[in-house]
Amino acid sequence: MAGKEITIVFFKQNHVRDNWRVDLAGPEAERFFAGLTDELGGYGIALKRAANDAFTIDINSYADVLNSIRLSSPADGFVSVCVGHVIGASANLDLLEDIRKAVTRIAFAPETVPPEDHNRKVCHNCGCGC
Repeated sequence: MAGKEITIVFFKQNHVRDNWRVDLAGPEAERFFAGLTDELGGYGIALKRAANDAFTIDINSYADVLNSIRLSSPADGFVSVCVGHVIGASANLDLLEDIRKAVTRIAFAPETVPPEDHNRKVCHNCGCGC
């Protein structure tokens, strides 16, 4: 697994409903991402974060929040797969927990992620083709 790189990409969010707004730049999130980066680094996996403001996702539900966060892992054949597609239903509606679950699944068990055209029920109809 040496040299594997996973990038978390955050699409721009248009919050139609404020109840799904999550601070991904505050101290709690920074501690979370630093800890996850260190943890994966111990296994030779580089974790990066990026923003892509070219795409805006309207946030009407928690599923939309999950859809606005994408994972890229070229070594595993993933260019832009949304967190919701990787984890399916969220157990606790805890975004940081769901990001951890998706990233570690891509890191350690990418073969368990269904192919992008496998199950349209997890697609959030953003037009990405997942």
